Amino acid sequence: MKIILTLTTMFCLLFTSVYLVELAAQEHAEEPPIHQNGEHIETCTQNLLAIGKAIQAYHKEHGKYPKWLSDLHPKYLTDEDLLVCPADVVGGNPRLGGNPRYSPDPTIDGKIPGSYDYQFHPSHRNKSIIKTQRAFYGDVVPLVRCWHHQTQEFRCINLDFAYRVYKSPMWWDRDLEMAYGGIEPAIAALEAGLKKMPNQKFSFFAYFPLVDLYIKAKKEKEADRIITRFKTVMEPNDIHHNILLGFMLESRNRVEEMFELFDELLEHHKENRTIFQHLSKIHKRLGNDELALEYQKKANPLSVSIGKTIPDFSAKDLDGKPISLEAYRGKVVLLDFWAVWCGPCIAEMPNIKKVYNTYKDKGFEVIGISLDNDEAKLRDFLKENDIPWRQVFDGQGRDSTIPQQYGIRSIPSMWLIDKDGKLISNNARGEKLENMVAEALKDKLAD
Repeated sequence: MKIILTLTTMFCLLFTSVYLVELAAQEHAEEPPIHQNGEHIETCTQNLLAIGKAIQAYHKEHGKYPKWLSDLHPKYLTDEDLLVCPADVVGGNPRLGGNPRYSPDPTIDGKIPGSYDYQFHPSHRNKSIIKTQRAFYGDVVPLVRCWHHQTQEFRCINLDFAYRVYKSPMWWDRDLEMAYGGIEPAIAALEAGLKKMPNQKFSFFAYFPLVDLYIKAKKEKEADRIITRFKTVMEPNDIHHNILLGFMLESRNRVEEMFELFDELLEHHKENRTIFQHLSKIHKRLGNDELALEYQKKANPLSVSIGKTIPDFSAKDLDGKPISLEAYRGKVVLLDFWAVWCGPCIAEMPNIKKVYNTYKDKGFEVIGISLDNDEAKLRDFLKENDIPWRQVFDGQGRDSTIPQQYGIRSIPSMWLIDKDGKLISNNARGEKLENMVAEALKDKLAD
C-alpha cells in the first residue's frame, strides 16, 4: 500500500494544475490542529449534518448555494455555534482553525466565521475543478470539510453534495473506498466516470486508482483490462501518459514491462527527473541500492539542505529587469514557487502579503517564481490582487528553469533564506512564516 500511495503522489506531478495542486497541498500543507484520540467526532458529525440540512433548505428556496456558511444564520441555522467544530475550541473559545489554506476570514465572510471549510465559497465557486469533479465522481465531492480530527483510520470529516457525512484522508479522492463506502461502489463510480468522460484529461486521473482498486479486490484480470484500455486512449508520444502507464505496470507487478517502457522513454527524455525519481524508488524497493542512489542523484542534482547556502540564480523578472539571489544578500528572502492555477498557492498569498507589509521596510523581501504558462493570466492576477514583489516567469510551467535548477517537484514551495544566503526552511508557510521572518531579522531589527 505504501508503494501505491507513493506512486499516486508521484503521478499527481505529471498532469495539469489540478493534480499539481493536490500533490503540493499534501506534501507541504500546514497541518491543522490534530486531536489524536478523535475526540468530538460524533458532535462534529451532527454539526455537519445540521449544516447540510440548512444548506439544503437554502438551496431549495433560492435555487443556489449560499455564498458563505454564515449566510445560513439565523433563518436556516438558528444556532451559530454549529459553525464551530467542538475540537477547535480551547479554553472555551473557538480558535477558528480551519485548514490554513481555507481558513474563514471574518473580514470577508461577513457575519460569523467558523472552523469548517466551505468548499464552494466565492473564490472556488467558478473554478472548473469542482464542476469537473462532480461530473466525474458524482455527489461524493466534499461541500463542507472539517480538519480537526485525526485517527489511524481518517483525517477529515466531509459533508458531500448529497448531504451525507463520511470520513477520509486529508485528500478525499486518495481513498475512494471511504468516499463511496466500499471497493465495489468505488470501482463502479470510476467506471461510470470514465464512460461519461472517456477522453478528457481529467479522466486520466481515474485509471491508476481504478487499477489499484481492482488489485485490492483481487480482480487482476480487470486491472490488466484497465491498463490495456489506457493504452488505447493515451497519447503514445506523451511522456506523462507513458509515465502513468509505467506506474500502473508496477502496481500490477509487471516490473519488467515498466523498465522496458522507462528505458525507451529515457532515450528521448534523458533529463526527466520524474522518471529518475521513480526508478530510484523502484530499485530501492528491489534492493538495488547502488542503482537507487545513482537515479536519486540524477533526480535531484541540486540538493539544498537546511543551513546550507542556496546556489545563485540569474534571470529576468516579469518586467525584463535582471534579478539574482546574490543581489539580495543582507536581506531575508522568501522564494515563493507558485502558480496562478494552484489553489494552495493562492490561499497563501494573503499571509505572504501580511508578512511582507509588516517587514518589507525591515529587511524582508519576496521573490515570486511563477510556474505558469500564461503570462496574461499571471499579470492579471498580480494586478487584481495588488501583489507588489518581483516575479520571475519564463512561460515553461513546471519545466521552468529556476524550479528545475532547485529540484522543485511540487507547489507551493516556499523557501526562506537568511541574510547570508542560507536556507532557513523549504516549507515556510502559514503562521510560522512570520515567526521565522521575525527570528531571521532579529539582529537587523536590534540595530
